[in-house]
Amino acid sequence: MSKPYSDEETFQVLTPIVKEWFVNKFKTFSPPQTYSIMNIHNKQNTLISSPTGSGKTLSAFMTILNELIRLSGKDLLENKVYCIYISPLKALANDIEKNLNEPLKEISELAENKFKGSSEKINIKVAIRTGDTSTSEKASMLKKTPHIIITTPESFAIMLTSPKLREKFLDTEWVIIDEIHAIASSKRGTQLALCLERLQYLTKKSPTRIGLSATVSPLDKIASFLVGMEDYNLEKSRDCKIIDVQNIKKLDLKVLSPVPNLIESDFKKTHDETYKLLDRLIQNHKTTLIFTNTRAATERIVHHLKDRFPRNYVKLNEGDDVKEAKDMKDIEDFKELESKSYIGAHHSSLSKDHRLNIENRLKDGKLKCVVSSTSLELGIDIGYIDLVILLGSPKSVARALQRIGRSGHKLHDISKGRIIVQDRDDLVECSVLLKAAIEKKIDKIDIPENPLDVLAQEIFGMSIEESRHIDIIYDIIRRSYPYRNLKKQDFIEILRYLNGQFVSLEDRNVYAKIWFDEDTGMIGKKGKLARVIYMTNVGTIPDESFIKVKLQGSKALDDKGSYIGKIDENFLERLKKNDVFVLGGNTYEFLYAQGMTAFVKASINRPPTVPSWFSETLPLSFDLSLEIQKFRRYMNEYFEKNSSKQEIMDFLHKYLYVDEYGANAIYEYFNEQYDFSKIPHDKKILIEYFSDERNKYILFHTLFGRRVNDVLSRVLGYVISKIQHKDVEININDNGFYILTDQNIQASKAFKLIKSTDLRKIAELSLDKTEVLSRRFRHCATRSLMILRIYMGKRKSAGRQQLSSRLLINSVRRISEDFPILKEAKREVLEDLMDIRNAEIVMQQIESGRIKIEELSTEMPSPFSFNLVTMGYTDIMKMDDKIQFLRRMHDMVRAKISLKQGKKPEIIKTDVSFTYDEFWKNQEEEKQQEKNEFKDNLKKQAWNLKKVPFPIREHIVEIIDGSKNIRQDFIEALHTFKKEIKENWPEELREFLINRLVELNELPEEYKTL
Repeated sequence: MSKPYSDEETFQVLTPIVKEWFVNKFKTFSPPQTYSIMNIHNKQNTLISSPTGSGKTLSAFMTILNELIRLSGKDLLENKVYCIYISPLKALANDIEKNLNEPLKEISELAENKFKGSSEKINIKVAIRTGDTSTSEKASMLKKTPHIIITTPESFAIMLTSPKLREKFLDTEWVIIDEIHAIASSKRGTQLALCLERLQYLTKKSPTRIGLSATVSPLDKIASFLVGMEDYNLEKSRDCKIIDVQNIKKLDLKVLSPVPNLIESDFKKTHDETYKLLDRLIQNHKTTLIFTNTRAATERIVHHLKDRFPRNYVKLNEGDDVKEAKDMKDIEDFKELESKSYIGAHHSSLSKDHRLNIENRLKDGKLKCVVSSTSLELGIDIGYIDLVILLGSPKSVARALQRIGRSGHKLHDISKGRIIVQDRDDLVECSVLLKAAIEKKIDKIDIPENPLDVLAQEIFGMSIEESRHIDIIYDIIRRSYPYRNLKKQDFIEILRYLNGQFVSLEDRNVYAKIWFDEDTGMIGKKGKLARVIYMTNVGTIPDESFIKVKLQGSKALDDKGSYIGKIDENFLERLKKNDVFVLGGNTYEFLYAQGMTAFVKASINRPPTVPSWFSETLPLSFDLSLEIQKFRRYMNEYFEKNSSKQEIMDFLHKYLYVDEYGANAIYEYFNEQYDFSKIPHDKKILIEYFSDERNKYILFHTLFGRRVNDVLSRVLGYVISKIQHKDVEININDNGFYILTDQNIQASKAFKLIKSTDLRKIAELSLDKTEVLSRRFRHCATRSLMILRIYMGKRKSAGRQQLSSRLLINSVRRISEDFPILKEAKREVLEDLMDIRNAEIVMQQIESGRIKIEELSTEMPSPFSFNLVTMGYTDIMKMDDKIQFLRRMHDMVRAKISLKQGKKPEIIKTDVSFTYDEFWKNQEEEKQQEKNEFKDNLKKQAWNLKKVPFPIREHIVEIIDGSKNIRQDFIEALHTFKKEIKENWPEELREFLINRLVELNELPEEYKTL
C-alpha cells in the first residue's frame, strides 16, 4: 500500500465549493479517504477495506461527486450514466441514495448562498434501479438518465441486455461494488464478475472499478475479483490499488461465561444466568445488537428477555402497574406490543415491512436492543450501536469482526463485543477465535471457480446483445476472475447445450436458446422471446420452499390423514434414507422425497440422527479450525511433559485472552481428555471405538469444520458400506463425525484405502441419488435456464421446478454423467456447500505422514466427543435432561480416570457404565406422560367452554386426540366464535387448536395472531 496523501494534496483536486462543504462538515479526511480519493481521481482501480463508520463510502464517491459537480458547473453534464453503484442489498441501495442526495443538497444550498442562481447548475441526478422500480420510473430513466445509477447485480445484468440502456453505459467512468466481500463468495458474485467484463467490452474506455469491503482476507484475491484479468494465461490481474485500513479502530473484546463452571451448573442455573447477563449488558449500554446463529434462537431471546424483564423492554399502557410484575404473564392488555417494545427481532424469515420498521426504529434510537441472526451483518444504516453481543461462536474470525464492527459507528469509537459461551467446546473455540481476531488472523475467503450454470446464463445474455465469434466471448469470460482458468472444452459443451444439440432434452421441454455455427465459430440468440426469457429468469438465487412431511402410504399428496408438518428445504438436503429426525415432538424416519413432499414412517426405537437446527447452523471456517487444532497441540505438549497445573494455567493466560474461570475450565477439559483418552490435534487424528447396547460407534476426531467433515464422513461411510455390504449411519459436526455399524471395522484401514487423488471421484459416487444432489441440480438447472421459473408470464413454483428437475436429471444421466449442468451440481455440492479442496489437503497430509492416525478403544465417548454423540438427542431431550446426561458422562469419565490411576471413583453413585438406552427409554416415557397430561388438560379446557355448543366441544376433543378429519361446520363455527376465541378461550387451548388447523391448511396463517 502506498503512502497516504496529505489533506493539502487532496484538497487541490477538489472544486472550491466541494472543498468548502467538506471542511465545514468533516474538517479533515479519514484514513481510507487519505489514500483513496487521489487514486480514484487518477482513474486507478481501488479496493478499500476499512471498518464500519470509517468513511469508505464517501471515499468512493468523493472524486465522482467532485467531477460531476465540476462538469455541472460548466454545463457539460450529458444525459448518460457516469457511475454505476452496485449493492447486494436493496436496503443498502436506499441508504446510498439518501446519503448521496443529502450532500448534493447541502452543496447546492452552499453554492446558492455564495452565488445566487448557481444551485440550478448543480443538477446531478441519482436514481435507484432494482426489481422494485416501477415501469414508469424505468421509462423516465431513458429520457432523463441518472448520472449515478444505484442497482443490484441482477438488475445490472438486465440493464446490460436492454438495447436502450446499453447506449447509456457507453461512457461509464466509474463502477462501485459495495460489500464486495459478501458477494464474492457466492454465485451472485460470479455473475457480477461476468457482467463487469461485459461492461468493460461495451464501454469506449475502461471504467474505474472501486470495491468497498469490510474485514476480509486475502485482499489481493478480492482485488483480482474486482478488476478481472489482464492476462489470464499468466494469471495476471489488472492493476488495483489496495487500501488496507482494516485495523484503524480499537477493539474491546471479551469471552464471557454466564456461570463459573459450565459442566457442573444445571440447565436452569445456566439459562437464568445467561438472561441475567444479557439484561445486565443491555442495560449498561445505550443500544445493543445481539447476534444469534439461528432464526429460532433470535425469536427465543426476544421472547425470554421480554418475559423475564418486562419493565426493561416493554412500554406500558396507562394504568399498567409493573411494580409487582415478575414476567409478562403478570401484565395484561399489551395491544400493539411490537410498537411498544424496546426490543425487536430481525431475520430473513420476517416480512420486509417488519424488518424495515425495526431498522428505522433502531436508527431513530427508539430501541434498546435488536436481536438478529445474519440479516444485519452487512452495512445497512442502523444508527448508533455501542455494544454487540454474540451468543455462541460466529464460527469465523471475519464474521466475528464484521458483526462486532457494527458497534462504535464513528471512526474513533471503540468496537465493543462480548461473546457469551454455553459449553466447554464453545469456550475453547471462542477463546481461540478471540485471539485470532485481536491478532488479525482473518479466514480466507472462498470464491466459486468456473460455475457452468452461471456461465450458460451469461453466454445466453451476451448472445442477445449481438452475434459474436466464440473467441471474443471466451476472451470476455476468461477475463473475469472466477473463469480465468475455464477450460475451452467446458465452454464448448455449454455452447452445445444452449444450442440444443442434445435432442433428447426436447422431450423435457428444454429447447435451443442460441444458434451456434461450429464451422464459422459464430453464435447468436434464437427465438423472438430470447430477451424476455433472459430478463424474467436472470439471477442466481434459487426459489426456496418448505417441504411437506407425510407418512408413507398416503393415497394422494393432498391426503390430510397422512400430513405431519413442514421442514425447511435446506434441512431436507441433509437427510439420507433412514435418517431419523424430530417434527412436532415425534421422531420419524426419512424414506424418500417426491417434489416438495418428504415421505416418512414413525420411528419409535431409534434416536434422531439429524438435529432440527442443523441446516441453520454456520460451519466453522477451515482456517479457524486449524488455529484451534494448533492450540490443542500446544496443550498436548504441556501434558506430555508432565507440566504442573500452574505452568499450564500460565500458558493459557499468556496464549489466550481469558479470565481465571475460563482458563481453569479449559485446563480441566483438556486434563480430562488427556487422562481418559488422547488429545487430537493438527498432526494427529484420533479414532475412538466404543459400543452401546445397539451399535458400534467409530468416532473420528477431525476438527476441520463441518464442510470438510461432510466430505470425509461421506467418503469413509461409502467405503465402509461397500466393505460390509450395508449402509451405515453418519453424524457430523465441526469437531468430527461418527459412523454407526453393527460390524467390527478397522477405520484406519478404510482411511488408507482412500487416496487423495481418488477423493473427488468417491465423493461424487457417495452423492448419487442423494437429496442434496437432487436439490442442487434443480438450482443449477434453473440458473442455466434448463428450467424456466417464468415463461410467457406464468411462474413455475419451486415444487413444479423440483418435479421437472427429477425428470431432467435422469435424462441428462442417460446422455452423460459429465453433462455440464449435472457436472456443475456436483461441483457446487463438493466445493461450495462442502469443502473438498481442503479435504484433499487433509488426505494428502495423511498420506505423507504429516498427520498421524491413532486408534483407541474406550468404554464410552471421551470428553471431546460428548457434544457430537449427543447431537441427535438434543431434539427429544429437554435441555435439563441433556445437561444431566452430559454431567453423568462427565462423572463417569472422572471415575474411569480414577480407576485407571488406581484411585477410588469419586462422586459416582451409579455404576461406572455408559448407556444411551436408559436415557432414551426414560425420555420416551417422560415424553409420552407429558403428552398425555397435556392432552388431558386441553380436554378439560375444551369441555369447560360453556358458551360453545356441545358438538363443537366434542369435535375439539377429537382433534386433541389426533383426528385430522375436520368438519366444515366446525370451521364455520370457529369464524363465528372468532372474537370469543380471542378474548375468552384459554391461551394454551387456543394456541394448540389454531396451530393445528393452520398446519392442516384448514385456517389461514393470520389466525395465529388470535
